Amino acid sequence: MRLMLNTLLLVVAMGLWGCQQEDKRINMAADVKSDNAVVNIATKPVIYAFSWVIGEGLEIDKAVTYVNKDGFMELEIQGHNRAFNPIRFEYKVEWLDNAGLTIDSATSKWLTWSAAAKAPFVIKAVAPRTTAVDFRMNTRKIPNI
Repeated sequence: MRLMLNTLLLVVAMGLWGCQQEDKRINMAADVKSDNAVVNIATKPVIYAFSWVIGEGLEIDKAVTYVNKDGFMELEIQGHNRAFNPIRFEYKVEWLDNAGLTIDSATSKWLTWSAAAKAPFVIKAVAPRTTAVDFRMNTRKIPNI
């Protein structure tokens, strides 16, 4: 009976893992996704598995882009912090032109963000030029000072 229950849980977990769709334009760094303080080579696999099972950390639900009335692309990233603690991180949005090249801009810099515990969050950005047709977003843990 126990083997059957474990097998069922494994099948459900694998099914849920396969259903997740990630937006390749958004790079959530592993140390931003998880709110675990102690992560080392020995504990990392167990912590990541446990975090995935209980659903903690940051999740991006969707990224919506549209062109506003002035012709500038706007971005709205909607997500959830499933962790029991607020998660602070930095993010940078890079805007791309038709050729897939980064559009240089003073607005493409690292910005600090805080996602409240067990709450949804929204990050918004506006392209610096009307030539932007896509975006890429990177995140990183806030460096210790």
